[in-house]
Amino acid sequence: MAEVPGTLEGWYALHDFRKIDLATLNSSTDRERIIASAAEFLGSVEKVAETGAGASGCFSIIGHKADLLLLHLRPTIDELAGLERQFNSSRLAQFTTQPYSYLSVTELSLYEASARGGTDDMEALVQSPFVQRRLKPGIPDKRYVCFYPMNKKRGEQMNWFTLDMEERRVMMREHGSTGRKYHDQVQQMITGSMGLDDWDWGVTLFADDPLAIKKLVYEMRFDEVSAKYAEFGPFLVGKKIKPEEFAKAIIDP
Repeated sequence: MAEVPGTLEGWYALHDFRKIDLATLNSSTDRERIIASAAEFLGSVEKVAETGAGASGCFSIIGHKADLLLLHLRPTIDELAGLERQFNSSRLAQFTTQPYSYLSVTELSLYEASARGGTDDMEALVQSPFVQRRLKPGIPDKRYVCFYPMNKKRGEQMNWFTLDMEERRVMMREHGSTGRKYHDQVQQMITGSMGLDDWDWGVTLFADDPLAIKKLVYEMRFDEVSAKYAEFGPFLVGKKIKPEEFAKAIIDP
């Protein structure tokens, strides 16, 4: 059996995608109040960042797959469930459907943590700034977001989970070096979802220029680990909405 790499986990993440029935919403005589109430909800949940106990953000999704992404990071799954119920009880939720969602937890492999954290001492490693940023990330003040789930292949010819540890470590080190070329343009959040959702991992990328996201993903496709072992789910791209801009984004996106 291949050696199982250890992992460190941090905050749980919920990517809650919504489609809005704008025709019905716009015909409501109470439209402005409904939207204002939703904006107030978004403002209240985003304030958690001030306490250091999580993060929340809202994005307007481009294309047919969804209209909104409500992204929440919290220390426990129960808190995410509470946020989902809280939105579902809002008046705006009555005009939405949920075409997709993704539940995961921020994750960092121990071999990457040790390489980047600068120590093998577990207690010191967990408290190192690099590890803390990866396990308890904020939502960057970037204009665009891209989310996609992914698997590592388990096929008869290509099976990531039967490779030995050193092979995996070498390929992931190469993969990481590609990502670091874009560190000043794209910020990433890696979340693990085995046992929590349908894919192995979720990848969330934040950037001011969507072309930087395209170029990063394109270049990474040529890394051995992606070229041979990666399977990708749907890509969803959106633009960040501040609570005070929510009404305008909904009425006149």
